[in-house]
Amino acid sequence: MQKPLFFLRNILKISTSLFLLSGGLIVQAQPTPNAPIKAVKCGRLLDVRTGRVTPNGVVLVQGTTILQVGANLTIPAGAEVIDLGNALVLPGLIDAHTHLLQTFKPELGGDAINTLVNVATMSTARRALQGAAMGREDLEAGITTVRDLGNSGLNGDVALRDAINKGQVVGPRIVASTRALSAAGGQFGQLTSEAQALVAQEYVAISGVEEARRAVRQALYYGADCIKVIVNSGPRVMSLAELQVIVEEAHRVGKTVAAHAVGDQATRIAAEAGVNSIEHAYTVPDDVLKMMKAKKIFLVPTDFTPEAYALMFPPLASASPEVRQKFAAYHQEFPSSNNKRLARAVKAGVRIAAGSDAYVQMAGKTRGQASLIMLRAYAAAGMKPLEIIQAATLNGAELLGLKDMIGALEPGLAADLIAVDGDPLADITALEKVRFVMKGGQVIKQVPAAK
Repeated sequence: MQKPLFFLRNILKISTSLFLLSGGLIVQAQPTPNAPIKAVKCGRLLDVRTGRVTPNGVVLVQGTTILQVGANLTIPAGAEVIDLGNALVLPGLIDAHTHLLQTFKPELGGDAINTLVNVATMSTARRALQGAAMGREDLEAGITTVRDLGNSGLNGDVALRDAINKGQVVGPRIVASTRALSAAGGQFGQLTSEAQALVAQEYVAISGVEEARRAVRQALYYGADCIKVIVNSGPRVMSLAELQVIVEEAHRVGKTVAAHAVGDQATRIAAEAGVNSIEHAYTVPDDVLKMMKAKKIFLVPTDFTPEAYALMFPPLASASPEVRQKFAAYHQEFPSSNNKRLARAVKAGVRIAAGSDAYVQMAGKTRGQASLIMLRAYAAAGMKPLEIIQAATLNGAELLGLKDMIGALEPGLAADLIAVDGDPLADITALEKVRFVMKGGQVIKQVPAAK
C-alpha cells in the first residue's frame, strides 16, 4: 500500500513544480540587493505621467529593477556606467495587440488564404520558432512587452512566453491568450467539411454558455494570461449571454478579456458584457463609446497609415487596372475612416492602448519597425504626442494588468527602458529610431548616436 501513495505524492510534487515553472505568467521584477548596479546616463529623461523632461538624467538599475531615477544622481562606486550622451530615455514600449507567430505574405492574397496556408503547412513548433524571430525584432525596435492575441497554433504563444521567461530565447515580455474563443468557424469563413478540422488549430469554437465557460477554464489550464474573444466574424456573432459568461469566468480569477469586435452590434455586445478592451472597433457608435468610457473599457485601435496598408495589402500582380484603382482607393479611405473613429473615441473620453495587430511581412521593415507605424496613424487622428506615448506605456501596462511592474521609469518597476536621439514630444516618429534597449536590466541593443 505504500507504493501507490508514494507514487501519487511524487506525481503531485512534479505537477506542482511544473505548474509553478510554466504557469508563472509574466515573471515579476524582484529586488536583488546583491546584484551589480548599472547607471544609465542620458541628456534627457522623460516622465511619461506628466510629459516633463529632466536634463542630465540618471537611471540606477540593480538586477532587473529600477533602483532610483533623477537628475545628476550620485553613481555608486563600482557601478557599470552606460553613457547615452544627449539621448532621451523613456520606458520600453508596449504593443497590446500582436500576433508574433503569424507572418502573412502579401503575394499570396488576403487573410483567408494566408491563414489556411499557415495552419495547413506549419506546425505549432515551427510557428513558435518564427515567433521567436518576430519577438526579437519587436524587442530591438523598443517594444519590450506585448500582448499576443491568438493565431499561435496550439498554445505556441505560451511556449514562447515561457522560453523567454526562462532566458532560453531573447524576446519581449509576453502576455499570452492561447487560442481565441469564437463562434463556429473562427475567422476562416466558409470551409468544406473536410477542412473544418483546421479551425481547432487556431480557435476554440463555442456554442452556448456552458461551452463558453468550459473554454475559458481550458484556456487558463493551458496557461493563458488573458482571454481573446472573436465577437463577430462575417455574419457570425457571439451572443451577449456567451460573452458575459466568458467575462465572468475570466474576471473571477483575475484575468482580462480582449474582444475583437467591429460594427454596432458586436461592439455593443462587448461593451455590455464588460470586456477589458475592444480591439479594432473600426466602426463603433457613439453610445457604445459612452459605455466604454463609463465602464473604463480600453479601445485598442489597430491602425496604420495609407502607405503601410499599400505595402501590406497590395493587389495581386495579375490584377486589372480597375482592381488596382479600387485597392488604391481603399488604402486611402480605410485609414481616413479609422482616423475619424479614433478622434471620436478620444473626444468621448475612451482610454486608448496602443496595439498594432501586425501580422504581415512589410518590405524593408522588421516586425518591430512595422508595428511602430501605428503611432503615426494615431498622430494622424489628432492624438497628441504625449497621449500616444502614454497609450504605448502607462495605458498598455494598466490594460495588461502590469501597471505595478512596467509602463514608467520609477523605483521598484522593471528596468525596461529605451533611448532615442530625437524628440518624440515634437515628432512621434522619433520612436521609430530607437538606439538603446534595456529589458529587465539586460542591455539588448546599444548603438552610437548618429553623427
